Amino acid sequence: MGQPAGSRRGWLLAEPDYRRLWLVGLVVFVVRWLEMLAVGVFAYQATESAFLVVMLTMLRLLPMGLFGAVLGAVAERLERRSALILVVLAMMASSLAIAILGSLGLLEVWHLAVASFVNGLGWATDNPVRRMMIGDTVGPERMGPAMSLDVGTNNASRMLGPTVGGLILATAGIAGVFWLGAALYAIALVAALRIRIRSRTGVTDTAPVLQRVREGLAWVRGDRRMTGVLMVTVIFNIFGWPCLSMIPVLGKDHLNLGPEGVGLLAGIDGVGAFLGALTIAAFSRTHWYTRVYVGGVTLFMAGLIAFATVPLVALAGGALLLVGIGGAGFSVMQATLVYLHAPVEMRARLLGLLSVCIGVGPVGFFYLGFLAEVVGAQTATVALAAQGLLAILVARRWWQAIT
Repeated sequence: MGQPAGSRRGWLLAEPDYRRLWLVGLVVFVVRWLEMLAVGVFAYQATESAFLVVMLTMLRLLPMGLFGAVLGAVAERLERRSALILVVLAMMASSLAIAILGSLGLLEVWHLAVASFVNGLGWATDNPVRRMMIGDTVGPERMGPAMSLDVGTNNASRMLGPTVGGLILATAGIAGVFWLGAALYAIALVAALRIRIRSRTGVTDTAPVLQRVREGLAWVRGDRRMTGVLMVTVIFNIFGWPCLSMIPVLGKDHLNLGPEGVGLLAGIDGVGAFLGALTIAAFSRTHWYTRVYVGGVTLFMAGLIAFATVPLVALAGGALLLVGIGGAGFSVMQATLVYLHAPVEMRARLLGLLSVCIGVGPVGFFYLGFLAEVVGAQTATVALAAQGLLAILVARRWWQAIT
C-alpha cells in the first residue's frame, strides 16, 4: 500500500522542487502573518477604530473575490514558474516601500491599505499557481500528504509570524517589521528562481479567458461534490476567518495585553494549526477527508466563540489552540479536495474558483466591522461565529455529497 506517512513526508521534502515551493509558501505566510499583526496594531493605535482594522485585513482578501476566477483561467496559459517569480517580486517591492516610508516617518494608514491590496493580489495566485505546481510536482496520489506538509508548515508561521511581529513592533516599530518582510521575500525569490519544473505555456483550448471561467462555473453547478467543497469554503471565509482580525482588538481591550502579549496570543492558533496539519498528514485517510474538512470548520467556529468569551489569558490561549486545529483540517482539505475531484484540464480554473470563494471574505469583514462598531468587538465575534455554525448545519445536504 505504499510507504508509511512519516517516510512519505521525508521523501516529499527530499524532492528539490517540492522543497522550494514549500519554502516559498512558508516565507509568504510568515511575512503575511507578521505584517497583518503589525498593520492591525499600528492602525488601531493610530485610529482606535476596530472597523478600520477589519477593513485593512479585508483588503488582503478582496483581490481573491475580484480576480480569483480570472487568475485561475489565465494560469492555464502561463508558465507558472515565471508567474510565481513575478508575484514574489511584487510582494517584496510592496514591503520595501512600506519599510522606507516607515523609516522616514511618512507612513500613513492609507499606505498600509494599498500594500495590503497588493499582497492580496499575490495571495490570490497561490492556489492556481504555487499549489498547482505542488500537484504537478508530486502527483495526485501524494497531493494529500503534500498539502498537509504545506499547510502545516505554513500554519506554523502563525506561531512565528505574530510573535516575531509583536516583538519587532514593540522594539523597532512598524518599519522594522516590513524591513524583515522584505528580507524574507528575498529568500523566497531565490527559492523560486531555483525551481526546475516548467508548466506548458499554452493550452489546446483557445477559448477566451471569460468563456473558460464560465465553463468552470457550469462544471461546478453540475457536480455536487465540488459545490459542497466550495460552499463550506464560503461559509468559513464569511463567518470564521474574519474573526481572527479581532485578536489584536480583543487582546488589547478584553485581555489587557500589550503588543508583545498580543503577538504571543495570536501565534497560539498557529501552534494548533501546525500540530493539526501534521496529525492529518500522519493519520488521515482519503475516506476521512470530508469529516476532517467539515469538522475542522465546526471546531474553528466553536473555538472562536470560546476565545471571545473567556476572561483569562490562559483560557483564551487554549481556545485559540482549538481554533488552529480546526483551521488546519479546513485548510489542508479545501485545496486537496478540489485538486482530487477536478478534471485535469480544469484544475487551475477550479482552484481559481476556490480563490474566489476564499475572496468572499470581505462580506464577512464588512459585516463583522459593522457589528463591532454597533455592539463591540467581543459580542460581534461571538455573533459571527455562531452564525457560521448555523450556516454549516443548514448546508448539510450539500457537503454530505463530498466523498
